[in-house]
Amino acid sequence: MSNSIWLAIGLVLVVEGLGPLLAPQGWRSMVSQLSEQPDNQLRRIGGCLVVAGAVIAFMVS
Repeated sequence: MSNSIWLAIGLVLVVEGLGPLLAPQGWRSMVSQLSEQPDNQLRRIGGCLVVAGAVIAFMVS
């Protein structure tokens, strides 16, 4: 893997870790609310995140 992929993975881990580090109670509440959502809603959220990430990656490169 190239260095830029490792950098991207590291940045994702940093961003993902900020929620539980800075606001553990709010993060726990958010995860609890997400777990109660129907599968179709979660698929839409995941799809939007994938599209947003692809657009950002395309614009940066």
